[in-house]
Amino acid sequence: MNATRTWVKALPFSGRVGLSLVLLWLFLAVFGPLLAPYDPGAFVAHDVFAGFTAAHPLGSDYLGRDVLSRLLSGARYSVGLALAAALVASTTGTALALITAVSPRWVDEGISRFVDTLISIPSKILSLVLVAVVGSSLPLLLLVASITYFPGAFRIARSLAVNLAQMDYVQVARCRGEGAVYIALREILPNMIHPMLADFGLRFVFIVLLLSGLSFLGLGVQPPDADLGSLVRENISGLGEAAPAILVPAIAIATLTVGVNLLIDSLPGRGRRMAGKE
Repeated sequence: MNATRTWVKALPFSGRVGLSLVLLWLFLAVFGPLLAPYDPGAFVAHDVFAGFTAAHPLGSDYLGRDVLSRLLSGARYSVGLALAAALVASTTGTALALITAVSPRWVDEGISRFVDTLISIPSKILSLVLVAVVGSSLPLLLLVASITYFPGAFRIARSLAVNLAQMDYVQVARCRGEGAVYIALREILPNMIHPMLADFGLRFVFIVLLLSGLSFLGLGVQPPDADLGSLVRENISGLGEAAPAILVPAIAIATLTVGVNLLIDSLPGRGRRMAGKE
């Protein structure tokens, strides 16, 4: 607890704001459906695109459903899917990078050329084609987002791993007769964790925007379920009225992505200050 408190105090103001927003959205993703005042699919308002009222704090949507309830329910898809996909993409990219760092050159060349092929395909086009051909489902969205963004994670992880593999302590481990698995997991991986955590945050932001974009086009989370992008799409007709039903989910996407970015941006600065103190 003391270490956590010290870490939080070391963050700049922007970092604390980002951390607060991230924790808020993680809380809503886990407990949001339990906190919803109404059934997300129930028609509970007499007026469509109603404004802020005591009964409906965030208004009603185009069918008279409670926006707050649908927002709390949709947070689990936007945050949960993006978090799972970012975890798969970063883990896959890091694992392949460690393999290339401790394997013969031909293995590195083969994996790198395969990843270069994936990178050459525009990520948005690849996602749209896969979803449009196969059809939208939660497992497919997870797979598409992971495939789309693991090459970038691999490129960054590989650059770190290859450089670390040339360090003296790694050469000493080789001279001791340590195996490739030991070198990868005990000598290289611990020294690339922090940069990869920062990259993981960026992957998460990219995937949130990707999934929201797919949902806005009708290719993401399908009715009756909805994520934040779906809430914007289905209430687009209320844009001319500045209805809360379309403004609130858009603001929600902004706060989620901005919060993660603020937290990520604060981490390198903290690292430099800690290094200076040492």
